[in-house]
Amino acid sequence: MTDATSTHTTPPLKRALIYLLSHRAAGLFLFIVLLLGIVSVMNPAFLETQNIKDIAVQAAPVCIISCGLMLVLVSGEIDISVGSMMGLLAACMGAMVSESRGHLPPGMAIVLTLGIGVVIGLLNGWLVAYAGVPSIIVTLGMLTALRGVTEIVMGGSWITDLPDGIRFLGTGAFMGIPISLWTALTVILVSLWLVHRTAIGRRIYAIGSNPHAAYLAGLPIKPLKLFVFAWTGFLTGVATLVSVPQLSVVDSGIGVGLELLVVTCVVVGGTAVSGGLGNLSGVLCGVILMTMISTVLIFMKLGENATYWSRAIQGLFILGAIIADHWISRQRKS
Repeated sequence: MTDATSTHTTPPLKRALIYLLSHRAAGLFLFIVLLLGIVSVMNPAFLETQNIKDIAVQAAPVCIISCGLMLVLVSGEIDISVGSMMGLLAACMGAMVSESRGHLPPGMAIVLTLGIGVVIGLLNGWLVAYAGVPSIIVTLGMLTALRGVTEIVMGGSWITDLPDGIRFLGTGAFMGIPISLWTALTVILVSLWLVHRTAIGRRIYAIGSNPHAAYLAGLPIKPLKLFVFAWTGFLTGVATLVSVPQLSVVDSGIGVGLELLVVTCVVVGGTAVSGGLGNLSGVLCGVILMTMISTVLIFMKLGENATYWSRAIQGLFILGAIIADHWISRQRKS
């Protein structure tokens, strides 16, 4: 009786706010539609086909990595090394296929790039799951270490002579749709299958929701955490292959700040930093919103200040999402 009374006495506006914050995908979708309407009125060119296509291509690698990072957070851990990992994978890929360096066949370079991503992910996962080091410490250390290794691989110079076989992954298209978008769609479908149709997906949610209960139930907690980090490393390699070849040169600055963007997309999309909660629909809306904001700021004619505003907004969105989750939790308890 008390619950029914409290529900009826809750103001409608507050109920609507709680619903939108609890169902993050719906709230973000409405916000995206509202933002599109405002910007299109200010600058109708924003809705042109080419601009929408550019935003989608920009969002593709972020979406790919976010699908992996979401599972890391759901398991109760975090990985802030994905940006540095992409930088190293880009340097390794460029060095392997460059005519002036490794001159390896594109197919072999693709396999090796993905393999290096998996190895780095396995190293992160082993240090967290088996060595017992907190994931924030492990990945913060890897963030710095991988940047140093990237500088060594680059040797202080840019890589410019990427072969056509690698360039096609970033600039090619199938049925008029860029390869990066087809790849992102494939990763989304595989991730949906993994989360909703496999025992692995259900167990990842279980260990993040209640680690002690998962341990008592005999779930393989350590192998599962090893898997989510390795999967994220693999997807970072995939994102590298479809995004870096879009550039005319490979330099040591690739991936700088990417970890903040990806974490923002995942957390804003409703994935709890404490683990056990998160869904792909919310994460995808978070990716669309956060990658769209930088373009929105440019169309609002902020000029050089657009980059600084974008970073500030990313930080505010993370803080806002965490505060919202805490507030919703308190409302449910009360």
